[in-house]
Amino acid sequence: MTKVRMSSHVNVSAGKLWELIGGFNALPDWHPAVEKSELEEGGQVRRLSVAGGGIIVERLVASDDNGHSYSYSIEDSPLPVANYTSELRVKDAGDGCEIEWSSNFEPSGVPESEAVKVIEGIYQAGMENLKKMFGG
Repeated sequence: MTKVRMSSHVNVSAGKLWELIGGFNALPDWHPAVEKSELEEGGQVRRLSVAGGGIIVERLVASDDNGHSYSYSIEDSPLPVANYTSELRVKDAGDGCEIEWSSNFEPSGVPESEAVKVIEGIYQAGMENLKKMFGG
């Protein structure tokens, strides 16, 4: 199993950042690659329309608003990964907060290094946009 973990400091409180990113349907509000998110199955599944075309279907596994985290799995995606599970977490960090995005997956159809690069690129784009929005 391949693991990816990235974190970034954002100059806003954990609670304030969680207000923006904590909803399972909130990715279009802060991630530049996600154009639209539609909830299905009573909010347990999101269907993401991504820039450049493509649909990613993800299932909410667990959510903890008080702990500022949620985890999810990918059910269908053009990404080069299989058995993908991920967690998005926000923690207080003195003069702001830390956002941490981590995942476990198996590369699918590409070398591990290429799959890691794709996932890191997705995480980085989101974190950089949050830093633009709030400072970092």
